[in-house]
Amino acid sequence: MSEASQSHATITSLADIKEYRGLLSWVASIDHKQIGIMYVVSAYFFLFVGVVEALIMRLQLIRPNNHLISPETYDQLFTMHGTTMVFLMAMPLLFGFSVYLVPLMIGARDMAFPRLNALGFWLYFFGALMLYFSFMAGGAPAAGWFGYAPLTEKSYSFDHGIDYWALSLLVMGAGSVATGINLIVTVLTLRAPGMTLRRLPLFVWMVFINGILVVLAMPPLNAALVMILADRLLNTHFFTPATGGSALMWQNYFWMFGHPEVYILVLPAFGVISEVIPVFSRKVMYGYGLMATSTVAIAFLSFGVWLHHMFATGLGFAILYLFAASSMLIAVPTGIKIFNWIATMWGGTIRFSTPMLFATAFLIQFTIGGLSGITFAAIPLDWQLTDSYFVVAHIHYVLLGGTVFAMIAGTYYWFPKVTGRMMSERVGRWNFWLLVIGFNGTFAVLHILGVLGMPRRVYTYPDVPYFGLLHAISTYFAFVLVLGLLVFVANMIWSLLRGKVAGDDPWDAWTLEWATSSPPPPENFERVRTIHGRRPLWDLKHAAVAPAATKEGR
Repeated sequence: MSEASQSHATITSLADIKEYRGLLSWVASIDHKQIGIMYVVSAYFFLFVGVVEALIMRLQLIRPNNHLISPETYDQLFTMHGTTMVFLMAMPLLFGFSVYLVPLMIGARDMAFPRLNALGFWLYFFGALMLYFSFMAGGAPAAGWFGYAPLTEKSYSFDHGIDYWALSLLVMGAGSVATGINLIVTVLTLRAPGMTLRRLPLFVWMVFINGILVVLAMPPLNAALVMILADRLLNTHFFTPATGGSALMWQNYFWMFGHPEVYILVLPAFGVISEVIPVFSRKVMYGYGLMATSTVAIAFLSFGVWLHHMFATGLGFAILYLFAASSMLIAVPTGIKIFNWIATMWGGTIRFSTPMLFATAFLIQFTIGGLSGITFAAIPLDWQLTDSYFVVAHIHYVLLGGTVFAMIAGTYYWFPKVTGRMMSERVGRWNFWLLVIGFNGTFAVLHILGVLGMPRRVYTYPDVPYFGLLHAISTYFAFVLVLGLLVFVANMIWSLLRGKVAGDDPWDAWTLEWATSSPPPPENFERVRTIHGRRPLWDLKHAAVAPAATKEGR
């Protein structure tokens, strides 16, 4: 190499080092690891914002005929709570894990389109700020996170809250599609030599299918949001029944997005569990092929079940029977995953470290949420329970007891890789039990409230037997749940500053991200070896028996 070339290489190297220093480096970064961290930190921040909104609602409902807040404030809170938890917390949390881990797990140096990756994050971030700016612009939206027409029409909502809601979701939706495309292309084009699709880590498999879901599911919502803005700002009448529009058209558009969205929010969580359980069971994932195939089946079937959210709208029995059958059918591939995870644990040498504790809680709680979801596939039961607190309990068991618990498991599992330090196991166990007790105490009783006939979306209720008692129990346990979340954040901060040094592979794991340093260098890997199986790091550690392992995944 000539002296000029050496000088140029040195300057480039120094520039790279400078790029990773200071606050500006985060703002201007196109490194997938920094962007992933910003996604996760922002998502956990909005998790606490959503929890504060929920606590205010819980305090309003703690006793009958309470007037702690006004009906208008309550409507704004439950709209902002739902929107925050789905679009500002859950989706970016999953995107954060995805963009951080996928390049590392497939042996790539970055995402396929680094600048598009950064654009996706900043569209999400400024879209979220736009939504909360509505509080300073005359009032937050008050039509529910689902924005049912005609509640979103100008004749029903004169302030600009709905305008900010629709614009912010449209901006964040564009960022989500950009990130989905980026994840798909990254998995298809940047895999390490020898890493075929049949050798992908299951987390990457599920993120890949999730990217396809995002790209296909977001456009119906984005199109409907454009129509809402046109109705409100240009005096069109897409969703106004009095002038020839259709309120049901909005529901169809929204749930064409909304039911695939449920799986968008849970497939990466499935991937996290599929990485944690084998490592802490010291056993290969049972039924890898079935796990991957069932993920494809879930993605396909998720687009054919949206109408079960509309069983009570009077669409006629023929179409109801069709969607009831498809709603029951989608439980099959999901059930396959549950049984495969249990089969992996069965007979394994299980280490109940904190990630495994949260993974185990996920299995139980998500199964409860899934079974309550199947209840809504039965038309008579759906008619009885729709718009009741049974629905509130169901969705929280799926998204909080399922998705959030899985991502906390993933946080404990990959925190050493991201920071180079271990989270405290002792504090982690306190964290686990506070969250399990608080979560189940808060939401289990809501099933009973729903069966007793308590409607959701009401800011107060009469002194009906058991209503006040059950709401009070839920509210008290909600504070235990919040305490568990505070312990989780405290554990992260303390561990980041003073945690035990982790080393490169503290869990004796199997996938490629643990083959590099902790935290990873800017380029991720100095060199990536040819992959010969589904457990490349295990192959490297056990080179003497690697020839037998290389048959895996062929």
